[in-house]
Amino acid sequence: MKPADDLKIVFDQTGTGAQFVRDHLDAFNIAVTGVSAWYPLHLFLRNDRGETMGGLLGQVWGGWLYISFLWVDEAVRGKDWGTRLMDQAEAYARERGCHSVELDTHSFQARPFYEQRGYEVFATLDDYPKGHKKFFLRKKL
Repeated sequence: MKPADDLKIVFDQTGTGAQFVRDHLDAFNIAVTGVSAWYPLHLFLRNDRGETMGGLLGQVWGGWLYISFLWVDEAVRGKDWGTRLMDQAEAYARERGCHSVELDTHSFQARPFYEQRGYEVFATLDDYPKGHKKFFLRKKL
């Protein structure tokens, strides 16, 4: 197939058009699957001064919770805040009818933490970045 002559690929770090692309992919996915229910999940750990000391970001779609970020400030690590954030996220996923959770982590991050919570590695990328690994994990709820 020959590309249209009036098109060009544009490198745009500002993200102009990003939401347009997401919206159209979402419309395609909904048309194919019939699943339109999507729920963002944003949990934050804040102190009395309103400072963010941690958080969990994710989304629910298609019966799965995808956790994209989990971070707890070093000042409050080791005090079960990561566990509490995960517990709340998994409870929310169950309320939304999810059957499973997926996430990824690197070899220098929190793989043992997730495995202690019942997550299992189902795929690994080597040298991501060089000398490290990226693990993809899942858990049935």
